[in-house]
Amino acid sequence: MIQSMSIGRKTFLVANYIFLSFLAFLCLFPLIHVLAVSFSSSAATAAGKVTLWPVEWTTSAYRFVFGKAAFLESFGISVKRVLLGTALNMVMVVITAYPLSKEASVFKWRTYYAWYFLITILFSGGLIPTYMTVKTTGLIDTIWALILPGIVPVTSVILMLNFFRGLPKELEESAQMDGATPFRTLWSIYIPLSAPSIATLTLFSMVGHWNSWFDGIIYMNLPDNYPLQSYLKTVIIDKSFSAASPEEAELMKTLSNRTINAAQIFLGALPILLVYPFLQKFFIKGIVVGSVKE
Repeated sequence: MIQSMSIGRKTFLVANYIFLSFLAFLCLFPLIHVLAVSFSSSAATAAGKVTLWPVEWTTSAYRFVFGKAAFLESFGISVKRVLLGTALNMVMVVITAYPLSKEASVFKWRTYYAWYFLITILFSGGLIPTYMTVKTTGLIDTIWALILPGIVPVTSVILMLNFFRGLPKELEESAQMDGATPFRTLWSIYIPLSAPSIATLTLFSMVGHWNSWFDGIIYMNLPDNYPLQSYLKTVIIDKSFSAASPEEAELMKTLSNRTINAAQIFLGALPILLVYPFLQKFFIKGIVVGSVKE
């Protein structure tokens, strides 16, 4: 009986690994295909010969993309947005979640403030009022138009405050007996113990800022101010050879819209792919603990 159960368990594990590996392949297939297209010639791509491996290997698409000033400028704007936006998001999340994690007996108006933030998840002010607010405050065509409207991600606040609630209350009581102020308690006790949750929410914020494209199109009148994803959404490849140098004309012979777009898409996804492995170990723990309410 034990042996049969052991064999059944092994069979289940093997089938489970095969199934999960198949799902992982389905998730990675589009990215691998885009990467293969970006390193293939335009003729091979147009003929449909490219699947998971480059055909007629060439780096022309990447040389063309890195030679485009607009791409590099938009890439820099996205990096700036991620750095500023993520930092401000996490500061606002922590200082908002900490008081909201207290009991009503400690923070008298806690319930009202919690509903004040929660109502923003249920109802939106709408695109036109938001745009009018951004325009009236003079943020159009500035990096702050991409950051300030979403500076307090309420979903992250809820996850963070639930994580704070799961920490032992005795730690805060001991700190108060030693004369620690609320900010000192937050900085010295809550933040160090909340590393998994903070890392997870940081990843969410980074991905959100990096992948956002609609606000760039709405709030930026000049294409020079587009973040990378807005640029990729609206870019038009100029295939005119009249003003091209002999070197550029030779390079363009091996290019097409599809190969250039594939190179830009892969470069756009690469930073998040590089950052994720460093935060992945905190991901599951941060989500599970932060989503459970006592």
